[in-house]
Amino acid sequence: MSSTAETQGIRVVVRSRYVQEQSEPARFVFAYTIKISNEGRDPAQLRRRHWIITDATGGVREVEGEGVVGSQPLLHPGDSFEYTSGCVLETPHGAMHGSYMMLRPDGRCFEARIEPFVLAIPQAMN
Repeated sequence: MSSTAETQGIRVVVRSRYVQEQSEPARFVFAYTIKISNEGRDPAQLRRRHWIITDATGGVREVEGEGVVGSQPLLHPGDSFEYTSGCVLETPHGAMHGSYMMLRPDGRCFEARIEPFVLAIPQAMN
């Protein structure tokens, strides 16, 4: 359960997993680990995040905010930043995708894609 995308030299790799020990009926907890790598030639700073979260019933919610896990990492060429966060669904599976708003030192902004990835309890994948 992973995804990879590259936008203007910024590679975003996501791995997700079910967190059974924190889940209960109708409350399914998932963790995802994201590695953001600058494989380009220019620095870029992650300024904002935008998530679109879809559950198994087709319900959609959006989450936007400054940075990630309290940070707005500046990635020079060759740098990476990795973090783990979580999502709670009321259904046993769903998906997430989105983007990071990245800022170049010269003031140019661009959206680094986060390709869709699955959130699912192991039994939902059978």
